[in-house]
Amino acid sequence: MGCGRDKEVAQTPADTTQLPLMMAIDIEVIFSDSGRLQARVTGPIANRYEGEKVWLEFSKGFRAEMFDSAQRLETTITADYGKRMEDTKTMEARGNVIVRNEFKNEQLNTEVLIWNEMKHTISTDSPVIITTPDKVLHGTGLEANETFTNYRILRPRGEMQVKEDSL
Repeated sequence: MGCGRDKEVAQTPADTTQLPLMMAIDIEVIFSDSGRLQARVTGPIANRYEGEKVWLEFSKGFRAEMFDSAQRLETTITADYGKRMEDTKTMEARGNVIVRNEFKNEQLNTEVLIWNEMKHTISTDSPVIITTPDKVLHGTGLEANETFTNYRILRPRGEMQVKEDSL
């Protein structure tokens, strides 16, 4: 007993599978095609993990900005947590997820959202609230294009106005 090192413990490698390979503070990731800005993701802290899968984790939240063909800010996504999987090109947002279409002045609020960069879609199975300039929509589940210009609530609920001649 004493301050000596146990040779077996000293020779056992540490498990590094859950440690980030890289950590960055105040990160900005740019997505472009042929020199045209398509999206920008920023966050206070990003950790990159590698192993069987490679992912980037925004443990303190993130902001994603999508731009139209004229490179005007069209849509923003913010969340308390984000995880981007390199192989599938998907990003999962969790906690206080807000999607805003700046052109239409519409906002989606939910707790979980998946952004599929390859399909250019966003989706969730969680409860959603969509606020438009003239109404508030509620439901569970949503499928939309990544710019949140076209969307479909999978299980809508609440009161809806129907024109008398459309019945």
